[in-house]
Amino acid sequence: MKRIYFILTIIGFCITQNLKAQEIKVITFKDFEILTQQNNDTTYVFNFWATWCAPCVAELPNFMKLDSLYASKKVKVVFISMDFKKELDTRLKPFVAEHKINADVYLLSDPDYNSWIDKVDKSWSGGIPATLIVNNRLKVRQFYEKELNFAKLEEIINKIIN
Repeated sequence: MKRIYFILTIIGFCITQNLKAQEIKVITFKDFEILTQQNNDTTYVFNFWATWCAPCVAELPNFMKLDSLYASKKVKVVFISMDFKKELDTRLKPFVAEHKINADVYLLSDPDYNSWIDKVDKSWSGGIPATLIVNNRLKVRQFYEKELNFAKLEEIINKIIN
C-alpha cells in the first residue's frame, strides 16, 4: 500500500510540475489590445479558441506547427483562450499541458463581449475559431472567422513575410 501511495505521489508531483511549465495569464481586452500594438518586425498570429470548441481544438496542431516552423522568420503564434475563468485550473491548464502547447496562451476574461468584438474586427460575429494576424510595421491586419488548415495558414503568412 505504501508503494502505491509513493508512486501516486510521484505521478502527482510530475503532473503538477508539467502544469506549471506553461504559464497562462488572465488578461482583459485592454491587455489584448496592447499585445496587438507591438511595433516590431514580427508577425503575430492571434488564435481565438476554447477547449470546448471542437473546430478550435482540431486546428490547434496547425498553429503549433506554424509557430515551430516559422519562429526563425519572426512569426509568433499567440493563443487567446475564450474559456471560462473559473475553469482555468481545472480545464484550461490541464488541456494546455496535455496537448503540449508551447506557444503563449492567454485567457481573455472580459465578459462584455459586445464592447470589444468589433474592435478586433468589424466583421467578427463573435464565433470561434477566429484568427487575427497583425504586423504593425508592415501595416498588416487580417482577420479570419473560420477554421484554418496548415496550407492556408502558410499561404497567408508567406504573402506577408515574403
